[in-house]
Amino acid sequence: MPPPERPAGSASAEPTFEAAIEEVEAIIRRIEAGEVGLEQSIEQYERGVKLIKQCRTVLDRVEQRVTDLTAQMQADATTLPTPPESSR
Repeated sequence: MPPPERPAGSASAEPTFEAAIEEVEAIIRRIEAGEVGLEQSIEQYERGVKLIKQCRTVLDRVEQRVTDLTAQMQADATTLPTPPESSR
């Protein structure tokens, strides 16, 4: 599966969240399978740590956005007029 596309105009060298997760998983597989030597394992491990930090930053930002949207939705719900009761 190809990596997810970046939005137009995105000049950042950082991978998308999904691509970062896939790369971390690939790093883990290579290290666990013994496909790389000690020095390369350390380099790969460092790359994995960097990617995980990036993913945590993205998740923190998304969590804050969800919290803000939920609070906004709840505030909007309390300010909506109550529909009139129907007479029987």
